[in-house]
Amino acid sequence: MADAIETLRTSIKALVESKKYSTIRDILHTMNAPDIASLLQEDMPEEILPLLFRLLPKDLAADTFVEMDSDTQQLLIRGFSDRELKEVVDELYVDDAVDLVEEMPANVVKRILQQADSEKRAMINNILKYPESSAGSIMTTEFVELHPNMTAASSIEDIRKSGIEKETINNCYVTDASRKLIGMVTIRRLIMADPATRIEDIMDDNLISVTTMEDQELVAQQFSKYNLIAMPVVDGEGRLVGIVTVDDVLDVMEEETTEDIEKMAAIIPDGSSLPYLKTSVLTIWKSRIPWLLLLMISATFTGMIITGFESALAKYVILTAYIPMLMDTGGNSGSQASVTIIRGISLGEIEFADIVRVIWKEARVAVMCGATLAVCNFLKLLVFDKLSVIVALTICLTLVVTILCAKLVGCTLPLLASKLGFDPAVMASPFITTIVDAISLLVYFRFAMILLGL
Repeated sequence: MADAIETLRTSIKALVESKKYSTIRDILHTMNAPDIASLLQEDMPEEILPLLFRLLPKDLAADTFVEMDSDTQQLLIRGFSDRELKEVVDELYVDDAVDLVEEMPANVVKRILQQADSEKRAMINNILKYPESSAGSIMTTEFVELHPNMTAASSIEDIRKSGIEKETINNCYVTDASRKLIGMVTIRRLIMADPATRIEDIMDDNLISVTTMEDQELVAQQFSKYNLIAMPVVDGEGRLVGIVTVDDVLDVMEEETTEDIEKMAAIIPDGSSLPYLKTSVLTIWKSRIPWLLLLMISATFTGMIITGFESALAKYVILTAYIPMLMDTGGNSGSQASVTIIRGISLGEIEFADIVRVIWKEARVAVMCGATLAVCNFLKLLVFDKLSVIVALTICLTLVVTILCAKLVGCTLPLLASKLGFDPAVMASPFITTIVDAISLLVYFRFAMILLGL
């Protein structure tokens, strides 16, 4: 697909030079909005970008605009006349307009809001009041609202009149006189019902809903658990104020997953939605250097441990050669456990109350893994490395205990972090590896002192 887009991009540039705009328009009309966005924002000269965008019909232009990154959007807005900007803003759904406003600088936001009609401007400002990462911040207020005493026929007629302005009409929500959510009916059920049937007789009153202050990650989990395409959002008194749609949830999942991966790799999330190649070197440096400094300082403890046993190592220099193997194996074991537990926590499969069961399971896994590696390593040390039995035993016993400690640290730290209100992803590979490195050295030298008489 990338090759096809690149070939098309080259063709578009040639057509622009030949001023064959009608041909370009015909090509763009056959494409989907995400593909057009990729075509326009990657390696396309800035001076022809507004020209190409103006060749799109209004509805396709708005859909394409939503798919573009914030830098390209800002570039286009600067080239728009007030009329053109108003046409784009009018075509945007409220949640997409909110996302646009949140990513633009203040002077651009002011211009966007000036071109929005008073009703849409009020809806945008209302959503912006909710905390970041809450259900209220990702919802849209453009949904179909029905009343229980309406008939199926009148409901369908109402949807015909107002549905074009709604983000989705698949699910229609039923409210009482005070706008409290009391049910939901699908467009399929409305069409299949007898025209005279009242909504209250065919609606589903067993609804899954969230409040405006619910965390967006929990909302995403609800979508996954119940296989939803939309979810109603209510205020503290149960009044329907908006809906969250599946396209917004997919964005949340991507955002949360990216954030967790960054934390697990010891990178401070910068909240940027820019692709890697468009992220500045300074931004990447600022996200990585704090953790690297912290881990570098914490790693000095392992150096202090080795220095403390320097005289013992002088007697058995061969022990030094196996320090990297023990530390790496311990770190890998801890990482395996932590990643598994972090995933379980994020999916709601594991809670702090399960910590005893988790420890018991990981302890058994650690013993089995440790015993397997120790036996294989013991044979290798005797046959290939030609070590004495006592030295090989020292190394292999250390291996078993290190793996046990690493697994226990890896499974408990994320649970403890979650219990204390921290993101368990922070307790991932780099952090756990640093702790396990120190533990493996202490265990190693303790066995050496006991078995080798150091």
